[in-house]
Amino acid sequence: MISAKRLRWGSLVGSFFALTALAFNVRLVLVSFNGSEEVVVPTSNVTILIWHWPFDRALDLTGDVCSRLYNIHRCELTDDRGKYGRADVVVFHHMELGRRGSELPPKPRPPGQKWVWANLESPSNVRGVGKWNHIFNWTLTYREDSDIFMPYGKLLPRASMSPINTNKTGLVAWVVSHYQKTQERVPFVTELSNYLKVDVYGQANQNPLCPSCLVPTVSRYFFYLSLENSVHEDYITEKLWKNAFLAGAVPVVLGPPRKNYEKFAPPDSFIHVSDFPSPRHLADFMLSVTPRRYLQYLRWRKEFEVKLFTDWRERFCTICSKYSSLPQNKTYADLGGWFHNGD
Repeated sequence: MISAKRLRWGSLVGSFFALTALAFNVRLVLVSFNGSEEVVVPTSNVTILIWHWPFDRALDLTGDVCSRLYNIHRCELTDDRGKYGRADVVVFHHMELGRRGSELPPKPRPPGQKWVWANLESPSNVRGVGKWNHIFNWTLTYREDSDIFMPYGKLLPRASMSPINTNKTGLVAWVVSHYQKTQERVPFVTELSNYLKVDVYGQANQNPLCPSCLVPTVSRYFFYLSLENSVHEDYITEKLWKNAFLAGAVPVVLGPPRKNYEKFAPPDSFIHVSDFPSPRHLADFMLSVTPRRYLQYLRWRKEFEVKLFTDWRERFCTICSKYSSLPQNKTYADLGGWFHNGD
């Protein structure tokens, strides 16, 4: 029965994508977005000192990086600790804090200087946050209630259009690097695979992908399993924004509730695993969906395109754009409680 459905699906592919190309004229490319968003100008010059480069991967800070790359002016990024005394903000990435906590800046802190705790991992993958209570003024995380909200991606009004890749040869793909049986997504994929073929790629499988190969590979599939490694509010990562949306596949998401996803993406742009009572019902739907129904999942592409946040310099420059509106007398007395119990 499954093979027959797949054959029927395949016979519709050519006519469907001919219609899609004409109807949407969609572009799916990663662009710099310089000039595509409103220019942000802080009311005064702001100096951001990067105390720890995330994952010890230093980036080029030559020239006026924030202005040149991201249209954020009057903002200086530096990793020169000699400028500590005049820095308006010092930003710390959590992973390096946990490894080199004794290297915090010397006391006393310069008057008015703010310290930012930066972290993009979920509470399930972060330890030792409580150690830093009563230290940090602001947070930079994927959570919308952070002082500096930094998602993995977002949708912007479309600037221009061009056809998507119409060479769809597979039904559903999954790329996974860290595979642990305790993760909720593992039994889900195991059961789903009983009813349809899931092509699995990544370091946790025998089909590793080079970084530049991921998007072209996934673009050949109708559906992509955007399955988060843990379930927490607002924890919606590149698995949705890049691996599915940017690649042009319809995402099947496992993460926070549907309403949480709908804060950031159109409700008809993705399939939530909770939409179906079981993986078997989901598989039946994926195998039987008509081209017209599939087309509905792509309608948002007429108006929006994907912006990814991947450069830590952009994330740190964003502190400047928020600086004048952030609370000046705030300190996280219970940073661990806020982060781990805020879901």
